[in-house]
Amino acid sequence: MTIVYIVLGIVALLILYGISVYNRYVRLRNQSEEAESAIDAHLKQRYDLVPNLVETVKGYAKHEQGTLTKVIEARNKAMSATSMVDKNDANNAFSSTLKSLFALSEAYPDLKANQGFLDLQGQLQKIEEQLLNARKYYNAIIKQLNTICEVFPSSIIASMAHFAKKPYLAIEEEAKARVEVKF
Repeated sequence: MTIVYIVLGIVALLILYGISVYNRYVRLRNQSEEAESAIDAHLKQRYDLVPNLVETVKGYAKHEQGTLTKVIEARNKAMSATSMVDKNDANNAFSSTLKSLFALSEAYPDLKANQGFLDLQGQLQKIEEQLLNARKYYNAIIKQLNTICEVFPSSIIASMAHFAKKPYLAIEEEAKARVEVKF
């Protein structure tokens, strides 16, 4: 009779462990979805700001239509991405085109001194910082989720509940390159 109680106790502990691990997966999945939504909100702010920035630059840099067109095309492509990985890749390309847009300000001193342009540039800088923090948060959550999906014995419950690893958000190769400062 005691063996039956011991077996029932072990089964009950295993069931409680399974429930606890499953609930942790659900919490992490929900946090990752929340983090994705935060990234989407920051990207929306960024997308809304860029047309104003382009219009401001147009007034000063009429000859630079190609650069402005590339920025708008990259924005539209980034807006139409659906998966988190596609959004990340498209936004990395978008970031590159934004760098070329800001490089234009160096060629046009009047633009560089324009308060509207400086305000828009400051707003975009703030959004970029918020976006970076949101990406860091997302990757931290994904690290926890991926870890729990791979470690034993929680990996057994992950496979039973069809939880899978998610990809991290990575920066573009250009951003990894070392910036060279010359005086």
